[in-house]
Parts: sequence; structure tokens; C-alpha cells
Amino acid sequence: MIKKLLSYTFSASLLFGSVGLQATPVELDRVAAVVNKDVIMQSQVEALSAQVKRQYQAQQQPLPKASLLNKQVLEKLIQDSLQVQMAEQLGMKISDAQLEQTILNIAKDKNQTLSELQADLAAEGVSYAEFRHSVREELLIAEVSRIQVRRRINISEQEVDNLLKMVNAQDSKQLEYRIGHIMLKLNEEASASDIERVTEKAENVLTRLKSGADFSEVALAESQGPKALDGGDWGWMNINDMPTLFAKAVEGAKAKDIIGPFKSSNGLHIIKILDAKGQTKITSTEVNARHILIKPSIILSDEKAKQLLDKYRKQIINGQADFTELAKAHSEDPGSAVKGGDLGWADPEMYVPAFRDEVLRLDMRELSQPFRSVHGWHLVQVMGKRSTDITEQANKQKAYQVLFNRRFSEESQNWLNEIREEAYVKIMDTK
Repeated sequence: MIKKLLSYTFSASLLFGSVGLQATPVELDRVAAVVNKDVIMQSQVEALSAQVKRQYQAQQQPLPKASLLNKQVLEKLIQDSLQVQMAEQLGMKISDAQLEQTILNIAKDKNQTLSELQADLAAEGVSYAEFRHSVREELLIAEVSRIQVRRRINISEQEVDNLLKMVNAQDSKQLEYRIGHIMLKLNEEASASDIERVTEKAENVLTRLKSGADFSEVALAESQGPKALDGGDWGWMNINDMPTLFAKAVEGAKAKDIIGPFKSSNGLHIIKILDAKGQTKITSTEVNARHILIKPSIILSDEKAKQLLDKYRKQIINGQADFTELAKAHSEDPGSAVKGGDLGWADPEMYVPAFRDEVLRLDMRELSQPFRSVHGWHLVQVMGKRSTDITEQANKQKAYQVLFNRRFSEESQNWLNEIREEAYVKIMDTK
């Protein structure tokens, strides 16, 4: 606080010193509020008020009363000050790289270049230095708020599962399934030998289907159900329109799922979801990659590390060396080096951006050029790619996020109220 006040006093002394002691004092600024060891100046209140007014005018909304606006603006600045002070106490900082990337994203969202954004700021009377400071503070406030509020929120697995069941139940009413059905007759008075024979036949049918046999052909040949002549195809049905037997079986199922055999009073049944409408399927691409990592050091320069990988790449391509053996001998990734550089199957998003982008770009078996990541220089080869259904995990994460978002706003306000009550805040008479 003393530093901030001194800066204003020093500025004033420069102006008043040249006109002598008899000059009439001119008030440059004044303190609007004291917040613990910080001060909020009236110029800050006026600057933020002007910004809010511009936003109201841009949206063609009526301006609030000046007294009400100033009160709300001052309270916002007090809350911001308290959060920044807490962040500083925790040793939190926003790096220049993070700040610059955020500003570039702001410009991108406005379909502007950085120069165009700076020109807009200048037209509004805001210096680029002030804007950078403001963005840095907002990032710091968002980060400390996220950390402090998150630890106050506890969400159980049961809560997530309950919400997921409710959402799935609502979604299922909109779903339609095309059902394929095979029935093998078996009445309730069947002998033990008959039960064994039909059960064995059902297992055989199931094995054939899972091995890729055409469902309609198998149904036509084996089914004793009402749709046997149609290849077991019951057509499209909503869950409310299908027989209870089918409705219970398809609960939670996805297109192409094969269900059964399961028993009813009529016999043994096998169902295949031939197709489904209204289901959202979320997939993720997984890659199986291997790499050689060389880390630059005081002894080994960046350029030398790259040259080493250039040499290894030529040796592999010319058949003079084996990737696996080179990785075991030279890779500085201890986890994968012992396995010949093999990283196994993984979602590329788990890797650092440079490595992720490279494995997604490469074709199967293609050997990359040496490239740099935060870990060092890499030579990478993609051995396989596959698409994985992550619908269940994604829906569960979505349910968790819904619950988290519901509570975050409430807990955020509770946290702000608490730190406000614990702080020393003195609002000055600014009349």
C-alpha cells in the first residue's frame, strides 16, 4: 500500500515542485478504499466504470445510475484485490508465455491481429501496458479462485452415477433400435437333456455371430421365432414399443451389440442391435508409438542432439541399424528405452503438444524427422492407430462436470464472502 501511495505522491511532487510552494494544489487522485495492505484509487474506480459504460452502450442497454454503478465497481475491485493478495501469498504467478498466449487468443476471438487489438485499445484510451496488467490479474484471479473453490467441492461416485442414470433414462426415450432376434424353443417342461442340447446350440450360434457370421443368414437357418423368415429382423422400434423381453435386454446397449443367450418361458433368445438412431457415440484415436529421446545438456548442444537423431534415422532407413536396438542403447527416456522405445497404446492427448501433433500427423510405420519438445529431441515411429469408443467415460465426465458447475458458482460466492469478512476493508468518503 505504501509503495502505491508513494508513487502517486511522487508524481504529484514533480508537478507541484516546479511552480513553487504558493501554487494551488491540484488533486490528481485519491484513495477510494483500503483493502488489507492494498489501496484502491478513485482513478481505478472511474476507469472500470467507463469500461462498463462502454459495454452497456455497445449492447444498447440503458445505463445504470452512476452511484449504483460506482458502488458495484468498487465492490468488484475489492474482491479482485483480495484474490490477488491471496494468490501472492500462495506464491502464484502468471508466466509471460501464458500471458502472451492468452492475449493472442483474445485477439483471435475478435478476428483481429495483435496490432489491430492494440489499435482498438488505443482508440478507447487504454494503453497496451495497462491491458497486459489487467489480463495478468484476471488470469491470476481465475487461477486462485479455481484452486480455492475446487477444494471445497466434493462429488461422490454415487452422485455422478445417479445423474448419469437420469440422463440416460431421458435419452433412451428418444432412441430407436433395429432389433435382430433369434429364438430357440424350449418349453418349461423340457428335460435336462433337452435343456443341455438347446443351450449348447445357442452357445454355438452365439460363437458364430461373434466370429462375424451374417445375422440374417443364421437367423433364417436356426431361429424358431416369429421373424425367422425375415432373418430375425423386427425393424425399427422405440423402447416403449418393443416387447418387454427386448426392452430389458437392450437397456444400455449400443449398435452392433450382441446380447444373450437369455431364457424366457418360450426358450433361449439371442438379440443383436442391428442399428440404433439417436445414440451419440464418442470415439478417441489411440496410437501405438515408439521413440528415441535425446536430451540436450551442457555437454550436448541442441544442434548436436538433432544431428545424432539425423544419423540414427539414416541408419534405420538404410537398414544399417534397428530402431529397437538404437532405442535400448541411446534413448534417454528410461521408461520406454528398456522396451526398445515402445510407448504402448495411448491417447495422444496425454502427450506434450509437440509430440501429440507429430504422432497424429504420421502415417503408419512412417519415421519422423527429428523434432523438439519440452523434453528434448525425438525420433518417433507410429506402429498402429485405432479408434476406441469412449462414450461411457465421456458421459461420466460430462455428468461430473455438470455437478461441479452447479456447485462452483455457489461455493465461489461463499468463499468470496468469507475472505471479505476476514479482511480489513475501509471504504473512504469519495464525495
